[in-house]
Amino acid sequence: MAQEKSGIKILARNKYIRRLFEVMETLEAGLVLTGSEIKSIRAGKVSFKDSHVVFSGNEAFIRGLHVGAYENAGYAGHEPERERKLLLHKREIDVLRGKVEQKGLAVVPLSMYLKNSKAKLEIALAKGKKVHDQREELKRRAVQRDLAREMSRYK
Repeated sequence: MAQEKSGIKILARNKYIRRLFEVMETLEAGLVLTGSEIKSIRAGKVSFKDSHVVFSGNEAFIRGLHVGAYENAGYAGHEPERERKLLLHKREIDVLRGKVEQKGLAVVPLSMYLKNSKAKLEIALAKGKKVHDQREELKRRAVQRDLAREMSRYK
């Protein structure tokens, strides 16, 4: 209900990003889309698998974002895996580019949502987790789950 009142409707989330990356900071970015793309996005035909942000000149693009075909598009369809331009301020692009050039940092999408009927992408500056960090996280969650289960037995 709170999402509807604030004008935000979440369309898709990148579920695995927090497992593979340690999120350092987040940002909101607009997208340059065609008509058939926005209709597909509103229908929920979005996949974040292997998507990331790349920089070219003074612009940022999202690469690998799959937007499924819209069945009623006719001849004006779109290519599902094309690069889409992100709408960010120049200083935001410069800051992100500077941090990405450091070792091990990447800009990845977290979620896509509609905000006042405009498609927005939540992107994050993230650092890749090592395999042993991922294993430690899974062990910690298992211990927390077991602890909660035991506590619920004695209440």
